[in-house]
Amino acid sequence: MSEAGGRGCGSPVPQRAPWSLVAATAAICLVSATSVWTAGAEPMSREEKQKLGNQVLEMFDHAYGNYMEHAYPADELMPLTCRGRVRGQEPSRGDVDDALGKFSLTLIDSLDTLVVLNKTKEFEDAVRKVLRDVNLDNDVVVSVFETNIRVLGGLLGGHSLAIMLKEKGEYMQWYNDELLQMAKQLGYKLLPAFNTTSGLPYPRINLKFGIRKPEARTGTETDTCTACAGTLILEFAALSRFTGATIFEEYARKALDFLWEKRQRSSNLVGVTINIHTGDWVRKDSGVGAGIDSYYEYLLKAYVLLGDDSFLERFNTHYDAIMRYISQPPLLLDVHIHKPMLNARTWMDALLAFFPGLQVLKGDIRPAIETHEMLYQVIKKHNFLPEAFTTDFRVHWAQHPLRPEFAESTYFLYKATGDPYYLEVGKTLIENLNKYARVPCGFAAMKDVRTGSHEDRMDSFFLAEMFKYLYLLFADKEDIIFDIEDYIFTTEAHLLPLWLSTTNQSISKKNTTSEYTELDDSNFDWTCPNTQILFPNDPLYAQSIREPLKNVVDKSCPRGIIRVEESFRSGAKPPLRARDFMATNPEHLEILKKMGVSLIHLKDGRVQLVQHAIQAASSIDAEDGLRFMQEMIELSSQQQKEQQLPPRAVQIVSHPFFGRVVLTAGPAQFGLDLSKHKETRGFVASSKPYNGCSELTNPEAVMGKIALIQRGQCMFAEKARNIQNAGAIGGIVIDDNEGSSSDTAPLFQMAGDGKDTDDIKIPMLFLFSKEGSIILDAIREYEEVEVLLSDKAKDRDPEMENEEQPSSENDSQNQSAEQISSSSQEVDLVDQESSEENSLNSHPESLSPADMDNAASISPSEQTSNPTENHETTNLNGECTDLDNQLQEQSETEEDSNPNVSWGKKVQPIDSILADWNEDIEAFEMMEKDEL
Repeated sequence: MSEAGGRGCGSPVPQRAPWSLVAATAAICLVSATSVWTAGAEPMSREEKQKLGNQVLEMFDHAYGNYMEHAYPADELMPLTCRGRVRGQEPSRGDVDDALGKFSLTLIDSLDTLVVLNKTKEFEDAVRKVLRDVNLDNDVVVSVFETNIRVLGGLLGGHSLAIMLKEKGEYMQWYNDELLQMAKQLGYKLLPAFNTTSGLPYPRINLKFGIRKPEARTGTETDTCTACAGTLILEFAALSRFTGATIFEEYARKALDFLWEKRQRSSNLVGVTINIHTGDWVRKDSGVGAGIDSYYEYLLKAYVLLGDDSFLERFNTHYDAIMRYISQPPLLLDVHIHKPMLNARTWMDALLAFFPGLQVLKGDIRPAIETHEMLYQVIKKHNFLPEAFTTDFRVHWAQHPLRPEFAESTYFLYKATGDPYYLEVGKTLIENLNKYARVPCGFAAMKDVRTGSHEDRMDSFFLAEMFKYLYLLFADKEDIIFDIEDYIFTTEAHLLPLWLSTTNQSISKKNTTSEYTELDDSNFDWTCPNTQILFPNDPLYAQSIREPLKNVVDKSCPRGIIRVEESFRSGAKPPLRARDFMATNPEHLEILKKMGVSLIHLKDGRVQLVQHAIQAASSIDAEDGLRFMQEMIELSSQQQKEQQLPPRAVQIVSHPFFGRVVLTAGPAQFGLDLSKHKETRGFVASSKPYNGCSELTNPEAVMGKIALIQRGQCMFAEKARNIQNAGAIGGIVIDDNEGSSSDTAPLFQMAGDGKDTDDIKIPMLFLFSKEGSIILDAIREYEEVEVLLSDKAKDRDPEMENEEQPSSENDSQNQSAEQISSSSQEVDLVDQESSEENSLNSHPESLSPADMDNAASISPSEQTSNPTENHETTNLNGECTDLDNQLQEQSETEEDSNPNVSWGKKVQPIDSILADWNEDIEAFEMMEKDEL
């Protein structure tokens, strides 16, 4: 993003003002904000800022250099195995691989980063490589969205800075718009995706064969995400403005126009997924994170770059709805577009971290500070922002693919406020990346922020965005060889010059928005901070907003699902929560009756809950009943997860790894429990026989070491006994299924042999083939390889690695392993139970709404107050309780409990009152198979 889009400082900029004036006004605004804040806070010294900036440069060199050495011309670097990721040669990662088109993705995505980081010679060399080596005519199906923001955006950003350098006269004198010609070629390859009646593009296209042809292997899709269709206008309009070919901007505008027409008119919100042919919303939940995020971003930035007022009016209309329904400071929670007062999720995803930065451009500083601070507290707890986390700040999805959105918002908040606090935040990000993500061949994504384990993945956006924002955060104006205020950042942080706003303006800019929308003018005042209003004589303004949030993660119990004004309406107690429900409590049964929920006793001792909305005392009580039933679903799902053992970590601590490589390992249901005992550290040695199914013939080799064993031919417990008898202090079982990987397979737990396994005293862990190969390759290269078996990765040894500083233990809580998988809308309990192989303690009765009458079964005598991953812990009196203490108490009392929850059959047809809830139920069903 770029601050160049500010509309005013002290007074609004006229709507038809030249964009050079707008850019200048925005720059003045940021300068005045900086002067206010540095006057009242401890500034970071110029020397320390330079030191941190140089550290960012060194980190970029480490990532980029290893990509060029070990991966190029492949699309991405695999930093754990030190090789390139070539699509089709590695196990499929599903939709993630749609970004890979065999077009040297990381190199193209990094082009303008090289210039921002003053690496002009490297930039010139990189451009020559792109022109010489990159082929855009590959027979491969790619994501239209990802190809647009990464490749088309990368080529246009590279072209923008190439012509800037050429004009300066020292570099790129040979350049003759070659990158632009490649961008135009790619643009034409993407255009067939827009061949739909709606104008919304297909989500995927074949670079060589386009859409629908048999050899294209695509074109049958019906759905796309809102962000996928609404994040095209900057790149496509820039391509039109650069080349004079108006068709690109026309197609992108048509897609945006269609999305605007299909917004839910009463709430002014858009859903996550839309049918590209009919325009029907497929997923009707709405937020500012995954699936929608950059749609909002591009509306505001299209106004900045193109000067079309209708984009600003649309953005402000959406923004008003976001702040009315989705924003629950400091939280941003998804809601249903037709019933925006009803939350659709009990968790937030990491992609919403961009939103505070967008709010800075809008000029709404206070909520930007609040949400950013909440996210920072989550990061301080887990070292990184988990891919998703709950409203009580527990890990929902534990991965972290080195996303840059939080760094982006940190940069913009610093530019808007000048508060040195945000420099310290950036310093923390740098330290965590070097401490936990840096590996010998680059930076590895975190597979699990709780254990510190790695994924063999370094996405191109890490180089395109993260290093840009971190470097700009610490750079002074003289540290950058061009004026960054003359450019706007795309969602992939590619730079497009603002002078495009006055070039080749052949697109009609008729303002159609206000013809059918009543707009709230109070939302139109500012798009950059007015320091005279926002910071009136108070240099501690931002600090005063942050201070109440300092302990929000550890000590607060935020009111997530129930809004405060709903909770205590008419002085009543908050609605009954599923976790608090007791089937033997008469007061609870009365509340259920009021919500239209009846209780049926089954012969097997369970009780079945059935909801009929028509029987509720009021529409509000009916909504509470629907929410209660959904909580019962999530409660059951969480109970299933809690039955599973958490993942473990295998950390290579010997030279040259020094703890930098952490592998995700599956636990065993027998042997030493690493979560309760000190970790096991030792050198590794292969057992003979390798399968470990008989007495070892090389006991001297494994004595006092951690034995490596291959999976297969006998029970895991038998392998453990054989290596234990040979004197091994631990064991690592490596999968015999070649190519298997924790990237694509669910966590594997090793079960016992049905006998008493108390005799097994050593720890046993399981690695898939890919992770096991990393250890085997290390043995072949270095012979002596030492590893650490633990419940989570440990800090590195500063004596063995001088450049590392000792740090405190990762304070992430050791929580249940979470497997992310799609589930059908109706759960066949028999099939699901029969397919359970690896987790003896999990319950197959994972819930999914099967019909419109909501039903659930629970054990009648058990209080279902288990800790879940949904929302705040609140008792019936509305008092905030200590979640950690509750966890401990419940783990002691519920060890032998086995609550079953399952859907009952529909009792009667849906009444007319319930018909209005069809969209809500469908959204709940979709949430069961929701993935980022």
